[in-house]
Amino acid sequence: MIDDITKVLQNWDYRLGRVDARRVKGEDGADKLQLRIDLGLLQMNAQRRPDGKRPFGHPTLLDHFVNRLEEFRKKHGGEDDDFSINPDECAKLQQEAIQYHHRSICNFELEDFEAVERDTEHILELLDFVQDFAAQDDIGQSFQQFRPQTIMMQVRAVGTELLADGNYEAAIAEIIAAIEELNLFYTEMGREELVGNGMEVHSLGEWLKDVEKEAAEKKPMTKREKLEHKLGTAIDQEDYESAAKLRDQLKRISAKKKA
Repeated sequence: MIDDITKVLQNWDYRLGRVDARRVKGEDGADKLQLRIDLGLLQMNAQRRPDGKRPFGHPTLLDHFVNRLEEFRKKHGGEDDDFSINPDECAKLQQEAIQYHHRSICNFELEDFEAVERDTEHILELLDFVQDFAAQDDIGQSFQQFRPQTIMMQVRAVGTELLADGNYEAAIAEIIAAIEELNLFYTEMGREELVGNGMEVHSLGEWLKDVEKEAAEKKPMTKREKLEHKLGTAIDQEDYESAAKLRDQLKRISAKKKA
C-alpha cells in the first residue's frame, strides 16, 4: 500500500471557491465520497456514519445517546429531567454533526439529494438532542449556529427533487415553509434583526422568486393572460398603437364576462 497521495492530488486540482467531490470504490468494495480541499482531500463512507465507526456498537453516536436516554427513562418511570450529556460528550456529537455536514455537501454536489435529506435530518435531530439534554445551556445554544445552514441545505435538496419532477407547487410550499421555520428560529433565539434578513433566508427568498417566475412561465396561459403579456411587451417597446389594440381586445373579453 502506498501512503503518499501526491499523485492523486496532482490529478485532481483544487479550485478555490468550488466544491469538488467525487464517488470512488474503496478497497473494501464500499462506495466512498471524496471532497477536495486545499491541502489534500477528505474521504468518507457513503453509507452510515461517514468515518465508518460504530460508537459503542451503534450506527451513530446520536443513536448511542438516544438509547441511553431510553434506558434512563425506563429506570425513572418515563421521566428524563435528570438526564444530561456532559461537555465532552457534546463535543463528540459536534464532531459527528460536522462529519455529516461534510458528506451532505459532497452529496449535494453529486446530486444525491435523498442522501442530503437523510444526512441533514440526522444533523437536525442531533441539534435538538443537544439543545434538550446538554448539561450546560450555553453548549446547547452554541450548537444552534448550525441549524440555519442545515435547514437551507435540506430544503434545497427537497426542492430540487420536486422541481425535477415538475412539481412547482410543492417546491414553492417547501421553500416558504423553510423560510418561516428560519424566521421562527431567529425569533426564538432572540435574533429578531435576522428575521427576513438572515443569509439563509435571503438565499431561499431569491430562489423562491426564481422558482415562482419559472413556474409562471411554464403554466399554460389563458387568452387574457397572453394578451396582458403582449400588452406589457408592447408598452416596454413603446409600441403604443399595438398596445391600444391589445387594450381593446382585453376590454371586449371583460365585456363578454359581464354579459
